[in-house]
Amino acid sequence: MILTTLLGINDQYVAFAHQPTSTDKKHLFETMETLTQVPWYYLAAVDQFEYNIRNIQTKEKKKPLLSIQIPPQWWAGAMNPNSKDTSPVTIQLFQGIGRDGDGDKKADPTNPMDVLYSLSHFLVQQGTSEDAIREQLWKYYQHPTTVDIIAHMAEIFRQTTKLDLDEKRFPIPLQYNYTYRSTWGDRRGWGGLRMHEGTDIFASYGTPVLSTCYGYIELIGWNRYGGWRIGIRDVNNNYHYYAHLNGFRNGLKKGMVVKPGDVIGSVGSSGYGPPGTAGKFPPHLHYGIYRFNGKQTYSIDPFVSLRKWEQEAKKLRKDTKRNPS
Repeated sequence: MILTTLLGINDQYVAFAHQPTSTDKKHLFETMETLTQVPWYYLAAVDQFEYNIRNIQTKEKKKPLLSIQIPPQWWAGAMNPNSKDTSPVTIQLFQGIGRDGDGDKKADPTNPMDVLYSLSHFLVQQGTSEDAIREQLWKYYQHPTTVDIIAHMAEIFRQTTKLDLDEKRFPIPLQYNYTYRSTWGDRRGWGGLRMHEGTDIFASYGTPVLSTCYGYIELIGWNRYGGWRIGIRDVNNNYHYYAHLNGFRNGLKKGMVVKPGDVIGSVGSSGYGPPGTAGKFPPHLHYGIYRFNGKQTYSIDPFVSLRKWEQEAKKLRKDTKRNPS
């Protein structure tokens, strides 16, 4: 069956391929799901993960049609003497995963349709269940964090049913009193000398804490340093960490997907001891951002982002008051 016909790849499709919209890409993933039975949201998650990694490394500003790039040893086969092989016959002979996705009788690793079809075919070799797809992702990436992140991003895409998820929110509602400054990198001594990996936003007990992003709750519970804390993964390889909470929103649990502005808990002073310890410092929200670059996770200073989100929230509030409708 020729994929070109099913996807409607013609001169018009090639024209928008240079600046695809999220709707265009979602349609592409959904069409591939019809062909291969790979859930569209897993294809979207792999593509987004690849974009995130490349964006971190090269600071690309223009997002291509597809960001997935299959390494030559995977595409042509590890034992193939021709690492640039585009013949579907010899690629399969050397157990490469490259396939002809658009019916031109070539398996071209620079052709987005060939790449997406090849990856989809690989992901369902063991079946279409989530466990089977995760197993294939492990074979491909050989990194447990990568597999978890892709699976969690897939769940975000599945539940939101959209790809445009860049909206962010300031973590404290503007009508409450709060104050903060840059504290990332400051020294901390409790539990051993260490670096402060976040920004402290001081506010009163019980002040609502909001999710800053669309994200998957990877962690919720007690930590002797952070007290009652929540960890949320977004679709940009960022892990948002909220600590020293007074408590969590009722019903919130690991595996849930939240959106920007959702209440996830409230400000407290928990931490620095066994479960329930509180009051060893003034109430505040410790907010941190950790990023995964494909190999390791590291902390980044969230202060600039917080300032940006705060200014956006103030502008939105001002515009809403000016044009209440």
